[in-house]
Amino acid sequence: MASNFPSSLDSFTNPSSSDAMDSVSVPHASQHSDLNDAVEALQAKVGADSSGVASSHDYKIAQLESGATGGKIIAVKHAELTATQSASLASGARVSVTDLSITHTLAESTNKLIISAYLGAVGGSEQRHRVGLAIADGGTLIQVGNASGSKTQVGSAGSAVTVWNQNIYNPSLQFVYSPGDTASHTYTVEAINYTIGTQTVYINRTEDTTDDAARPLAASAFIIQEVSA
Repeated sequence: MASNFPSSLDSFTNPSSSDAMDSVSVPHASQHSDLNDAVEALQAKVGADSSGVASSHDYKIAQLESGATGGKIIAVKHAELTATQSASLASGARVSVTDLSITHTLAESTNKLIISAYLGAVGGSEQRHRVGLAIADGGTLIQVGNASGSKTQVGSAGSAVTVWNQNIYNPSLQFVYSPGDTASHTYTVEAINYTIGTQTVYINRTEDTTDDAARPLAASAFIIQEVSA
């Protein structure tokens, strides 16, 4: 009989020791035919290496493995800053934030990075409070606004407008970046003064350091995740 597999399981009649080779109930030739049909049906269902038959197990497993290689997070690095920092910056100038630096090498040049960062920051003097945030790759800003005249390029920006010496606001950003190689890259978080004129930029603290609940202390963080292509 032809094999019922894979639509249903086969039920073969096994010969007994007393059956003749040409037994009417279980002919010898039929036994070989049944076994061959069953093996062939099983092989078809399992599939051969690199099988193109969509119903075969080999094909389905290959599809699962292929889909599992892309879009996986294969590395995570992070840096945190809870200490305070300050710097006097001219208009448009920037400073690398202490401790918010990550060096990373892609496992494959086609992989991508998900980059996230936020600052507990406030501008200082003369109620300006305009502090931008950006990421630099080897000192060069990435994922910032287009250049236009004298405008300051930042990744994200914000301005504290209430109680000028007590307020903290948190500029943040997240984006996907493609370095495109397997060289070592050092990424840094940059605080940028986008006022007209010099101001002191404070990280994780207010300008006023009076010891009371109205002068908060903040934290800053930097995260890089490598995603397989």
